[in-house]
Amino acid sequence: MGVNRHRPHIHILPEDDANRQLANGFELNLDLSQIQVLPVAGGWTHVRDEFLGVHAREMRRFPHRFFVLMIDSDKDEGRIASIRASIPEDVAGRVFILGVLSEPEDLKRQGLGSFEAIGRTLAEDFKQGVQGLWAHDLMKHNTAELSLLRRVYCVA
Repeated sequence: MGVNRHRPHIHILPEDDANRQLANGFELNLDLSQIQVLPVAGGWTHVRDEFLGVHAREMRRFPHRFFVLMIDSDKDEGRIASIRASIPEDVAGRVFILGVLSEPEDLKRQGLGSFEAIGRTLAEDFKQGVQGLWAHDLMKHNTAELSLLRRVYCVA
């Protein structure tokens, strides 16, 4: 079942299957019907291009839609800034870019559990308003976006 497009809702566009599993764990722990994880885009450039080619236009039709682009930074600190700069100004305030500084597999290799379990932990920390796993070296670069998303979550 989809979200109600006329109420505040969040779409999550994951880069790959690992990010999809993180997003699913996040969504399940928040237990909100107003979050929808979209199919995998197939790479960070595909996330950007799909958002710009399809979803930005839809956001203009649905002013209550917020978007999370989930990408791996692959340790490229300029990637998020590059994607952020490509987002049209009229929807930019409703778009958030989150992800692992390297890749989700690095979190899993550190013994933090399955991707879904990691997503659940991130959601729990998000709900509680604590840094927790978000303060991890591979996640702390999300701090500013996370702060903005928390404001949206309180509205949604």
